[in-house]
Amino acid sequence: MILISMYKQSCKWFGIAAVRMLIAFCLCGALSHVPAAFAEDIVPDVWTGPEAVQFAMKNNPDAQIALKRIASSAAAIREANASFYPQLGIQAGYSRTNTPMYSFGNILNQGVFSNTIDFNNPGETDDLQFMLQLTYRIYNGGRSQAGVDAANAQKKAAMLQEQAVKNSLGFAVVKSFFNIVQARANVSARQAAVQAIDASIHRFEEGALLKQELLNLEVQQSLASENLIQAQHGLDLSKQSLLNVLGLTGNQVKINQDQTPTQAVPTRPDFKDRSEIKAMQFVIQARQAGLRQAKSGYYPTADAFGSYQVDKGFEMGSGSGDSWMAGIRVNMTLFDGKQTDARVQQANIALAQAKDELRKMELAYGLEIRQAVLNLDQTNKRCQVTKKMVASAQESARLFRERFKAGLVLSSELIDTENRLTDAQVRHAMANAEYRIAVANLRRACGLLQYSD
Repeated sequence: MILISMYKQSCKWFGIAAVRMLIAFCLCGALSHVPAAFAEDIVPDVWTGPEAVQFAMKNNPDAQIALKRIASSAAAIREANASFYPQLGIQAGYSRTNTPMYSFGNILNQGVFSNTIDFNNPGETDDLQFMLQLTYRIYNGGRSQAGVDAANAQKKAAMLQEQAVKNSLGFAVVKSFFNIVQARANVSARQAAVQAIDASIHRFEEGALLKQELLNLEVQQSLASENLIQAQHGLDLSKQSLLNVLGLTGNQVKINQDQTPTQAVPTRPDFKDRSEIKAMQFVIQARQAGLRQAKSGYYPTADAFGSYQVDKGFEMGSGSGDSWMAGIRVNMTLFDGKQTDARVQQANIALAQAKDELRKMELAYGLEIRQAVLNLDQTNKRCQVTKKMVASAQESARLFRERFKAGLVLSSELIDTENRLTDAQVRHAMANAEYRIAVANLRRACGLLQYSD
């Protein structure tokens, strides 16, 4: 009541329009401070690995396509279940005729028969007809149930295929994420090489280098600059790749590697839980149901039917009448040109193909598991070796820089040392990123989602 009183008083002082504008402004300000948890599809300024994977699961077109396949399969189930319900329909029509058979029928249906009517020439009649029809398929050789079973199996397969899409999509995100890490480390190493050579060239200005030494350094500076340009281009391409897999457009993306946890390595790698395998098993069930559908053509069909009909005439007076009909109808195809045989054969072939595809997938995924395990082991060893390589190269470069300042080594020797350090740093950064990618690849091969722990 207090708020209402204040509203009325404000309207009296400032005017209704002004008060409403003030209220709208306050509401907009309040809504602008709604917590981020209530917003959808928020794009972070800086991406972590789990955030990127989660965002891609919702916004990548492949994920959206997979969800639409599930919705389509659900609609197919409803369509298949419709065969278990009766069919109810209504018909309406108006006709005129002088054909004796139809004209006499109209007379009888409208209840206007008299002994004066000539059966051979009853005359011209008209008929306004309304009919309500009800039909129900009692038996069709199990075709309806097989259709429902096939639709249910297809939906389960579509749901598992969505999981498979998410599995592949998550790996693509992780790979793109750490490709940026690799490219960024490569750029940093190339920049350090350019800076080291620039520092050496600066000594020529101080009169500590010969002209020949300067020329050698300038050549190496050009090569290092070219390598830096290529590294920066690779970084730009890596960022575009991540944006693409996230379903975004633009040219700017920032990542936070420090806040991205290291994923757990599967202890017992196996492909039995992969969604693709389970989906194919449901596809086989759908093909088996399709075979039952094809075999239903060998069996009869039985239908119950009923109708109620109202006829109204205007030509023969104001006659009208109603009638009904009900019964059971059985149909049996004795010969269909071997059409059913062909359908059964096609269904058998489709079922055999699905089983062969499952066997092919098992062999391929077994090989993927083995390759992923070997690749993970290789990258792990590379990380250890390149770590020692970087430590040795850093110490060697430090010693050579001191000796170069003292004039004890040539610039060519220093350049070789700097190049070895750069190469070691790039190799170590690439090995670390490839290890994280190898872990993600093994999880993908095992059918595990990324960062699902």
